[in-house]
Amino acid sequence: MLNTLLPQNAHQALLIGRLWVPDFGAVVCAVTPDDVFDLSQLAATSSQLLELPEVAHQVRAFVLSGKAPRLASTLEALANSDETCRQPGQAWFMAPCDLQAVKAAGVTFVASMLERVIEEQARGDASRAEAVRQAVVAVIGDNLRSVVPGSAESTRLKDVLLAQGMWSQYLEVGIGPDAEIFTKAQPMSSVGSGAWVGIHPGSQWNNPEPEIVLAANSRGEVVGASLGNDVNLRDFEGRSALLLGKAKDNNASCAIGPFIRLFDDHFGIDDVRQCELSLKVEGPEGFVMQGSSALSQISRDPLDLVGQAMGKYHQYPDGMMLFLGTMFAPTQDRHGPGQGFTHVVGDVVSISTPLLGTLVNQVSTSDHAPAWTYGVGALMRDLAKRQRAN
Repeated sequence: MLNTLLPQNAHQALLIGRLWVPDFGAVVCAVTPDDVFDLSQLAATSSQLLELPEVAHQVRAFVLSGKAPRLASTLEALANSDETCRQPGQAWFMAPCDLQAVKAAGVTFVASMLERVIEEQARGDASRAEAVRQAVVAVIGDNLRSVVPGSAESTRLKDVLLAQGMWSQYLEVGIGPDAEIFTKAQPMSSVGSGAWVGIHPGSQWNNPEPEIVLAANSRGEVVGASLGNDVNLRDFEGRSALLLGKAKDNNASCAIGPFIRLFDDHFGIDDVRQCELSLKVEGPEGFVMQGSSALSQISRDPLDLVGQAMGKYHQYPDGMMLFLGTMFAPTQDRHGPGQGFTHVVGDVVSISTPLLGTLVNQVSTSDHAPAWTYGVGALMRDLAKRQRAN
């Protein structure tokens, strides 16, 4: 099971992570199928590491040189990353990013765009969703894949929908010229594979969102990718788009991992464009839901989304982690006909793709998941302490 957390071609992959070392703090590391190596002599933080020119070449050369001390066994650290049975005196993997801004692109797939329209029309009421879904599809159809966002065709479609009273803010960002880019979580707040993910206790309609997460440095260069779960509260956002912050940014509501895979000769942006994500939710009552999200169906190219998130209007001096959105919008009934899907505490969510491995998290509520306590200040104190010790 632990081996499935790694990419299928893990021996070729350049994997970057962050390891929590007891009495020492968070350490940037390189991860092989067997061992975890300390990269702190190369860069103090994940953000700083991704700023290095030809970072993949530098990491590979540093590890092969023997200058990177071994920190732990990879499988032992992965096993101890499971928050349900973690031994606090042993090392475990955190989210692989640290000081980077955590951003997300929304409504980038037709299927999820239609579901956002349905949320809006249903006003966050899951019991109304199926009737609204049928009404929406009857008007706008379910095949908008050929519509290029911002094109003349999309403008004509907008005019038609406005005339029929069916235009939506979600269609605006789905097929209009400007992508939806929002702040998913604060730097340092993301949880890693094995950690609990949090659902706001006041939510009655929510879901996982399996996504690819691009790692970009301050220059806007995409240097790697990871997996992410953009935990989403459908009822909060459905009631009002102005509740997006409350729907998206709660304690433990952002999972990234297990590692950042650096771009090199074996993995690059074209591989990302062809990734197909698999999602599995296993409930404590025996419920199972499976689905997939194919990046080939995205309506905006990943690099276009990076360009809309970062550029002359928006700088991120510590880099950025960008969720690319998902085409997976769960509608499978769980608690009764027409009720659709929602999480229950104890769900185990697995998000996987062969080239990036598997991100696994168990669902809790945000008030019962471990509180976020290790922020930027704590990291700076640990780094200063290490510098004094050296």
